[in-house]
Amino acid sequence: MGIVRSRLHKRKTSGGKTKITRKRRKHELGRIPGNCKLGTRRVTSVRARGGHFKVRALRLDTANFAWGTEGIAQRARILDVVYNATSNELVRTKTLVKNAIVSVDAAPFKVWYAKQYGVDVDKKSKAKAAAGKGAKKGAKKGAEKKFDVAKASAQLKRKWAFRNKTHKIEKAIEDQLKLGRMLAKVSARPGQTGRADGVILEGAELQFYMKKLEKKKK
Repeated sequence: MGIVRSRLHKRKTSGGKTKITRKRRKHELGRIPGNCKLGTRRVTSVRARGGHFKVRALRLDTANFAWGTEGIAQRARILDVVYNATSNELVRTKTLVKNAIVSVDAAPFKVWYAKQYGVDVDKKSKAKAAAGKGAKKGAKKGAEKKFDVAKASAQLKRKWAFRNKTHKIEKAIEDQLKLGRMLAKVSARPGQTGRADGVILEGAELQFYMKKLEKKKK
């Protein structure tokens, strides 16, 4: 017949027009894009072919982000969409799509890092801001989430000493931990899976996107 599924608009190999003998099937129809935005979580389900369901995110504000070199993942709050190679409009509207560059809350990673290596990245900044009243107030508010390194057991301190012999952290990542914001890339598809999970940027990839953001500021 010359009719192929979902190719009713195509011409024949001879160049002639295909005679359409049927309407489009349900699975051949397009849908309006989800355009997942940054906000309080709102998810909907869409029926797909074969009785399956897609989970379409309309609003998301938290996700799981993997720290590759450390081999861990933490659930963190998405603070902002900072870069998208496709269009600046997706940055302006804070749209979450795959490969979007976002800044995430570094607090969960700080706590994990302190527990794993016994290093409080905020220690230096605390010493500098000790004289300020605002710094003291902020310390009281965030005291519940932080891990007190000084109260660790002797056994845990021995573990830290052993781990720190071979462990190194990238300076750019350490600076981000101190600032409280980390750059990450969304690797999931929010319009298909209802999640905006991703990975923390490191190494050459982190340097590349940092340069891009600096150019945007200028």
